[in-house]
Amino acid sequence: MGGHHLIMGKLTDFLTGEILDDTHDERFRQDIARLLVSEKGYARDEIKSRIDLKTEACGKAAIIKVDFAILIRERICMIIKYGPGSLVTRRRPALAASRLLSGYQIPVVVVTNGREADILDGETGKIMTSGLNTIVSRENMMAEWARFGFKPVAPTRAEKESRILFAYEVDDACPCDDAICRLKGGDDHS
Repeated sequence: MGGHHLIMGKLTDFLTGEILDDTHDERFRQDIARLLVSEKGYARDEIKSRIDLKTEACGKAAIIKVDFAILIRERICMIIKYGPGSLVTRRRPALAASRLLSGYQIPVVVVTNGREADILDGETGKIMTSGLNTIVSRENMMAEWARFGFKPVAPTRAEKESRILFAYEVDDACPCDDAICRLKGGDDHS
């Protein structure tokens, strides 16, 4: 059994061909991957999935997953964080991830529950558009490329963002969530 997810068998990952547990969440992730390739024009090799991101706070550390990162011209220009339920509570930790994953500010941040999506400006955190159909296409990403600053994230900012990410994704996680790897102090909630 995998954590708190109902496993309905196995499925083949659309991007990698890897065999994965067939869960409701994984089906949504696979639909998102198909959308990125079939409708948004990204090549499979431009989409990285299940990226490890280390986060630390108060002497504790964990590795969480970023569902998708779009990599063009050797730069991550968009990340996508999937999670069931409300998008509102997913925005802030996704923005924190966009400031930690690469050392520079990733310009586009998408939060989605597989049915809805908010597309955020990574730098300001403001919603640019909403809806899965408004996820930035490769063509539009390239047209906007010149405005992306890919500004470095200051170490003090990164430390604060790591604490935010840890609070949302680790401290607030279900104890049976097997997508989080607690590295040290993970069971100590004091």
